[in-house]
Amino acid sequence: MTLIVGLRYLATSGAFAGLTRWRHPGLYQGLDPQMRREIWWSLASAGIYGVPAGIVAWGWRTHGWTRVYTDVHAYPLWMLPVSVLAFLLLHDAWFYWTHRWMHRPEPFRVAHALHHASRPPTAWAAMAFHPIEALTGAVVIPLLVFVIPIHVGALGLVLTIMTVMGVTNHMGWEIFPRFLWSGPLGDWLITASHHQRHHERYGCNYGLYFRHWDRLCGTDQGIGDFARDHARAAARARRVGGGDAADRGRGTGRPA
Repeated sequence: MTLIVGLRYLATSGAFAGLTRWRHPGLYQGLDPQMRREIWWSLASAGIYGVPAGIVAWGWRTHGWTRVYTDVHAYPLWMLPVSVLAFLLLHDAWFYWTHRWMHRPEPFRVAHALHHASRPPTAWAAMAFHPIEALTGAVVIPLLVFVIPIHVGALGLVLTIMTVMGVTNHMGWEIFPRFLWSGPLGDWLITASHHQRHHERYGCNYGLYFRHWDRLCGTDQGIGDFARDHARAAARARRVGGGDAADRGRGTGRPA
């Protein structure tokens, strides 16, 4: 399971990082050391995520411990969308409160500061967590499968949504259509524009999928934009390009 989680991370983050390089050339220029660090910590987190996932998979297949089912007719068909929504809502609640706790001074210093060391975060930062933070994230879905009946395909959909949102919320630009993040629907759904403000201001926008906890608790500060991050990326690209040109000039004896 650790291998599966690690490969899923590499495939998803790699795909969206590649899409970023195509859609926004230069956005990640000059961030290679940071991205290597993000990949390292994300793969370490994959090791932690894989342990409870492996235990649950073994218990399900061998002992039938969980409430995961394979026969789509074992429960009414309305359980398919209801179980997906229930998993997302409960995961979002867990994430909001553990994430908010992580921003208290001591947990932030010990653990969560590692994630915020990515300035700006990239598509590779989705799982770049300290082991303490990785552990808080690794247990929630495995615990829910013991409580809420869910079809194995619906569980796969939940994991897909979790993975895609974790990556796209950090990649530095908005991939989703405008109506999903700036219209009435965007008032309740979290995408990169909402999470960008969290990485910019820290003390707000703690949710994962939905904005209702931020709204109820007064921690929602709206959506941000990527203008400043993109301007900084352009400045980095100019510095890197200028340095390369200067090096070429020194190597040939010609002015850069």
